[in-house]
Amino acid sequence: MTDFTSNAPQVRTRTAPPKREYYAYFTVIFVAALPLSFLTWALSAARQLSLPEKGPIKRAWSQARIITPMIFSA
Repeated sequence: MTDFTSNAPQVRTRTAPPKREYYAYFTVIFVAALPLSFLTWALSAARQLSLPEKGPIKRAWSQARIITPMIFSA
């Protein structure tokens, strides 16, 4: 019979890497991309005389989702 009271197996729990830094970079990039995305959205709306499918916030969000992982993979 096994006695686990003296030499109990140690269970290691995985801790997730901190995401605060990722979210901080994401926020900075998103806020920086907003003015440019509003400008390009307005210019394309003026050229086509209709609203583009992707709004300015969605465009800035996608840019931040593309750029932020590039920073962390480098």
